[in-house]
Amino acid sequence: MTGVELVTAALAAGASAGLTDTASSAVRDAYGTLREAVRRRVSAPGEEALDAGPAEPEAWEARLREELTASGADLDQELLAAAEALLALVGPRGRYRSGPRGRYQVDARGAKGVQVGDHSTQTITFN
Repeated sequence: MTGVELVTAALAAGASAGLTDTASSAVRDAYGTLREAVRRRVSAPGEEALDAGPAEPEAWEARLREELTASGADLDQELLAAAEALLALVGPRGRYRSGPRGRYQVDARGAKGVQVGDHSTQTITFN
């Protein structure tokens, strides 16, 4: 994923997470921080695309990508860090993750041979 793709993905995820009542103040703050960092990098058309985001998802993304690419945003470490921080809070599909628990909530007390996670394998030998 390029830096520009990272930023646009984070903006989209933050916009969709911010529209829910369950979004925390941390998500809203991270989204605001990212938007301000983007505003500092883009010209007027990029700002218009940023403001039109939720109303015109396909159009805003193409215009914003163009502006971010032209401005060299993929080299702006502050901007990329803000995007990564927001994505860490909302998760890969834009759903708010509640606190540091992450993606899974598992209570495996007394369980044996339990495996949690994506794309993993486990071999169990019973005697």
